[in-house]
Amino acid sequence: MKKGHRGAKPKGNFPRFYGRHAVIAALANPNRVVRKIWGTRDALNALHLPPVLPIVYADVADLGRMVPSDAPHQGIVAEVEPLDDVWLGDVLEAGQDDKRPVLVLDQVTDPHNVGAILRSAAAFDALCIVTQDRHAPPESGVLARSASGALEIVPWVRVVNLARALDEIAEAGYWRIGLDGEADTILGEAIGESRVALVLGAEGEGLRHNSMAHCDILAKLPISPRMESLNVSNAAAIALYAAASR
Repeated sequence: MKKGHRGAKPKGNFPRFYGRHAVIAALANPNRVVRKIWGTRDALNALHLPPVLPIVYADVADLGRMVPSDAPHQGIVAEVEPLDDVWLGDVLEAGQDDKRPVLVLDQVTDPHNVGAILRSAAAFDALCIVTQDRHAPPESGVLARSASGALEIVPWVRVVNLARALDEIAEAGYWRIGLDGEADTILGEAIGESRVALVLGAEGEGLRHNSMAHCDILAKLPISPRMESLNVSNAAAIALYAAASR
């Protein structure tokens, strides 16, 4: 059995994505099953839709009732199936000949933050993001909207045991850097020339001790002492930039 697996996908309601970027990216992803789409005539007529895809013309008010209150649906909503599981071993093997960073999130549960991190991961060409399945948000319209299409681009590995996944990442030759505001080392000094895995904790709580113990080094961002910390999605973007610009 391959390492880093998680349980079967939960059964029940399917996610509904909304907004042009999220829906168009889902339609363009050959690994994504789009089950049904609703939209205004103007929005749907502007898309190249598969002829077998069920479509329903709807007005703006009807669409507004299908998504969270005040969500910017831009005249289009799609019901999708969650993506199939991504195996950590497969992703690490795919990245063995390059220096794309791995991003590990330790109990980051806010879908806006995870979506924004996916967007930064796509922008800076990260190999994947890794989360613990039980302590990460599911695919949703909110997350897909925040990711602005990146949910369809960046492999998202959901694992049962994050510490075990960090061990597997180390075995693949990655230098594991945990971001911690109390660390003595600045991130730029910690990165070096090796392939890196950047490990970030939840806002407020930060990295758990067990996750810190499975990092090779702890490092901090060089932010002003006037500000205690950054939003985790902002910290991830800065860390990814540091890895990309070394």
